[in-house]
Amino acid sequence: MLKAKLSKGPLRVAGAMSGTSLDGVDVAVLDTDGVSIFGFGDSRYLAYDADQQAVLAAALGQWTGEAVEAATKVVQRAHGAALAGFGACDLIGFHGQTLAHEPRGRGTLQVGDGAALAETLGVPVVWDFRSADVQLGGEGAPLAPFYHFACAKWIGATAPVVFLNLGGVGNLTWVDPSKSGPEEAGALLAFDTGPANAPINDLMQERLGQPYDKDGAVALSGEVETGALELFLAEAYFARMPPKSLDRNDFSEMIDLVRELSDGDAAATLTAMCAAGVAQGMQHCPRAPSRVLVTGGGRNNPVLMQMLRVSLDCDVVAIEEVGLDGDMLEAQAFAYLAARVARGMPTSGPSTTGVMARVGGGILSSPTS
Repeated sequence: MLKAKLSKGPLRVAGAMSGTSLDGVDVAVLDTDGVSIFGFGDSRYLAYDADQQAVLAAALGQWTGEAVEAATKVVQRAHGAALAGFGACDLIGFHGQTLAHEPRGRGTLQVGDGAALAETLGVPVVWDFRSADVQLGGEGAPLAPFYHFACAKWIGATAPVVFLNLGGVGNLTWVDPSKSGPEEAGALLAFDTGPANAPINDLMQERLGQPYDKDGAVALSGEVETGALELFLAEAYFARMPPKSLDRNDFSEMIDLVRELSDGDAAATLTAMCAAGVAQGMQHCPRAPSRVLVTGGGRNNPVLMQMLRVSLDCDVVAIEEVGLDGDMLEAQAFAYLAARVARGMPTSGPSTTGVMARVGGGILSSPTS
């Protein structure tokens, strides 16, 4: 019965995402058949408290050990709590929490046990979305582009459009909505643009005891140190052709570049680095997009948004302007990908992660009773 239910027709899927900013768990319900979007359901955000954030931060960059075990417990409990009440869904997409990401090295690590979650909630769970892609030579990230293609169709886009996600790390997806599907050659190009909110948040926490630069107020009070910005843009990552991806801490030395600056100048410079990384990345787009739709926490920073508008040659708007939810897009993406995994459809390809062929990542775990 379960196999038949998951094999055809629209599904009601809850997607759960905990991102590199370590702020909390997003849950969003999507009605989809893994191809089209039919509607949006309830959503929920459950913030990590300071102790939980400290546990997760202590495990970043680690692959094994007590810190990873402690982080796994935090992730498991938080997601169980966040997903409680979404049991009417047919399926859950569970991303887990990325602690380490070295696609050309040790692989990728997202902690959280989807099989245990399926037992707890009594709902089939798709999880471990990235490992198969990395094992087959891909970057394992970003994984939202196939969903971005569906979103471009849903909003009725007729010309190329860019979805720009500014979370802890920035990533963009260039979409050609004239193509029939995300797997088609030329439909997508996706990659990480560089650090986004993570270094700004780290600076705010270190210096001011604040989780982030609310409304860009600290950055607005300072000036950009152009020397530090030039050193940042000289990093080899920006010369690499996409697809390409980053770990949250790959640019941790950014803090050192602004160490001697005032709070305002340091925040302004880190914000400018995020915008400059996006501008560099836009040069890789096959054709200029009609507009850039910004999602993730960065869209709420007016200083960052203004820097993007100045540096890009197209409209830059928050994704809400086209009727989508910028806080929940990533969670919705993993709901969408879960439907694709359940139906044996690809979730990434050469133009999104650099993998040699289309890959359907993810493990489907069903409750035993």
